[in-house]
Amino acid sequence: MHATGDALSVMSRVLYADHLNGLVSKGAPKNSPEVTSVAPSARPTTVLIEDCGDSTDWLQYTKDTGKLADDKPGGRRAITAEVKQQADGSWKVTRFAVDGLGSC
Repeated sequence: MHATGDALSVMSRVLYADHLNGLVSKGAPKNSPEVTSVAPSARPTTVLIEDCGDSTDWLQYTKDTGKLADDKPGGRRAITAEVKQQADGSWKVTRFAVDGLGSC
């Protein structure tokens, strides 16, 4: 997993809720993330990233019937993330936000 802290907690809860509700995701999102800032500038340990993710081809379906479960189609949404270097030298997402459809 490439997340820790709040980011890992949120993703785990969302995936568990989807599992309980019998939902599966099919397809793949399209992302083009860009670094917007680094800190400190000399030897960064924190990086902020922005993206306009596209979920048009990444939708949820009901596990039992295979029918589309999303009440609206995918689309583009603004995504921001904070990525921090961990004690072991790895980089992990520590916080993120995904805005609503059409936010970018």
